[in-house]
Amino acid sequence: MCGRYELHTHPAAIALAFGLNAPPATLPRFNIAPMQDVPVVRMAPTGERELAFVRWGLVPRWAKDPSIGSKMINARSETLAEKPSFRTALKRHRCLVPADGFYEWKVTAAGGKQPIHIGMKDRALFAFAGLTERWLSPQGEVLDTCTIITTQANALLATMHDRMPVIVAPAQYGRWLDVAVTDVGDLFAPFPADAMTYYPVSTRVNSVRHDDATLIDPVLEAENEAQHAAPTLAPAHAPTHEPPPEQTELF
Repeated sequence: MCGRYELHTHPAAIALAFGLNAPPATLPRFNIAPMQDVPVVRMAPTGERELAFVRWGLVPRWAKDPSIGSKMINARSETLAEKPSFRTALKRHRCLVPADGFYEWKVTAAGGKQPIHIGMKDRALFAFAGLTERWLSPQGEVLDTCTIITTQANALLATMHDRMPVIVAPAQYGRWLDVAVTDVGDLFAPFPADAMTYYPVSTRVNSVRHDDATLIDPVLEAENEAQHAAPTLAPAHAPTHEPPPEQTELF
C-alpha cells in the first residue's frame, strides 16, 4: 500500500533525475496525503517529459462523481488490465510519481501502530509507478488525477504489510512512460529489498496537519510508546493526533 509519502529533493535534482527541461515548481513536502495535489512526471503531447500537478485519487473518465477518487489512491498491479477504472489509463496515461520516502505503520508489541519511514539505502530520489486520468464535469471543469500502483511486499516490508508501491528503476523510466511499450508486467515485481531501508519516525506523521522536516527524523520506538503510555494534561486548545491511516486493501 501507499497512503502517505514525502518528497523533499531540490527541484534541479528532480529535473536531472527525470529528464525534465527545467526545474519544476515543487516545494519540500514531508506528509503528502491522498486527495492532495501531487507532482507526477508524464509525457507531454510534444513527446517530451513534463512535470504536472494532479490530485492523488484517480477519477475515471466515466465517473459521475469525482469523490470516487478517494477510493482509488492505489491500484493493484495484478488487476490493472481487468479493472474498468484503470485499464484505459494503463494503455494511454502512465506516469511516474517522484518520492524520497513513504510511510507504513507497524503494529507494536504493545498493540499500537509505529510509523515507519521507508526509502532507498543510498537516500536517492525514486519513483512510484502511477496512472493518470482526466475527468470533465458536465460544466466543462477539468480535473487531472492519479493513482499509485501497488504490488506484493518484498522481504524487507512484508512484516509490516503484504503490499508495497511499485517502484520503477531509473533505467526503466522511459519504458514505463512510453505507452507504445505494452509489455510492462515485469516492472511490477517488488523492488529489491537489499536496496531499501526503513526506520521509525514520530507519531506526528499520523496527522496530515503536520508537514515539516522533523517528520523524517529517526526516533526510538520507545519514545513513541512512552508518549502513548503516559497521558498528560493539556490545555483544551492543544493539537490532537489523528489515528494512523488505515492500510486496507482497496482493490
